[in-house]
Amino acid sequence: MSAFVIVEVNVTDPQLFQEYAKGVPSTIAAYGGKYLVRGGSVDPKEGGWTPKRVVVLEFPSMDQARRWYGSVEYAPLLAMRLKAADSKLILVDGV
Repeated sequence: MSAFVIVEVNVTDPQLFQEYAKGVPSTIAAYGGKYLVRGGSVDPKEGGWTPKRVVVLEFPSMDQARRWYGSVEYAPLLAMRLKAADSKLILVDGV
């Protein structure tokens, strides 16, 4: 069953975030993941949620999503993102 990583991102350091954005795709692909949404326009409708940037990744399984998030390849990039942006991130099973 597919699993999804859903991230709300508010970039606070655009230059550092650009470095992150260049490095992360290869780590995602290495764990079988792919981008479904990568920062397109947002059209808020309900609940007062107005994220500036949303990213959705799909992985073949929750195990693969967890392995990617906890991987040695992603660790330095994660540290970079945490410095470059305020984020909220969840992993969720698909149907």
